Amino acid sequence: VLAILGVVNIIYGALNSFAQSNMKRRLAYSSVSHMGFVLLGIASFTDLGISGAMLQMISHGLIASLLFFLAGMTYDRTHTMAMDEMGGIGQAMPKVFTLFTVAALASLALPGMSGFVGELSVFVGIATSDIYSSTFRTVTVFLAAVGVILTPIYLLDLLRQVFYSNNIASGCDLPNNGLQIGNQEAVCFGTNCILPVDADFDDARPREVFVAACFLVLIVGIGIYPKLVMQMYDVKTVAVNAQVRQSYTQISQANSQFLTQGLMAPKIAKAELAPVLGVVK
Repeated sequence: VLAILGVVNIIYGALNSFAQSNMKRRLAYSSVSHMGFVLLGIASFTDLGISGAMLQMISHGLIASLLFFLAGMTYDRTHTMAMDEMGGIGQAMPKVFTLFTVAALASLALPGMSGFVGELSVFVGIATSDIYSSTFRTVTVFLAAVGVILTPIYLLDLLRQVFYSNNIASGCDLPNNGLQIGNQEAVCFGTNCILPVDADFDDARPREVFVAACFLVLIVGIGIYPKLVMQMYDVKTVAVNAQVRQSYTQISQANSQFLTQGLMAPKIAKAELAPVLGVVK
């Protein structure tokens, strides 16, 4: 059940992200999709899978925090979350654009970032699990891979709409909070305002760059050397997984009808192999 819920989360969250024109809503559905990998790792009943699920939670916490922080910075300057109303601001705010791009690449599990290690561990864990049949493992990995493919599509589309698109037209009926005209700062920007092409918006301030850089250091550090974090919980995850597998084996042996011979056909270790697998003492 956990594996199925995990796959549903991954696909459902990714597909719903496409339908969002609001930046924060798209990032929120992206979080739903990424949490599916956590469920999938737990459902693998393997040490590597559960360890990957833990790492995915930590990684996504850092990446999502950075993305929402940058979204807040963008809103502070444009006063809108509608992506089709703020297109083309990348040239006006290059620092924000750079930080947002790096954060998006981290979210789509670029190698060298923490998200890549977590998702890879989950994939290997579910693919090598001896709890499920080979058919179920193949279908699960395939559907999860579809979610991985969808992730860069909706995140890169977000970057395209917000920073690359040229939806900007000359003139603006409302003053702009981020607009600098000479030495005088303008005062407002409405959601229906049309941004001037040559607007000089406030770029990321040093304090904001510092906060974003702190997140990026942790994200890249974990991506390059994941053992830095994994060693803090590895022993616990191994112990918890051993107890879960032992309980699963005892329940399935006590009630043979608990197992089905359909798509989900768990392969419980034989008695003589159980001690080797660490299922039964």
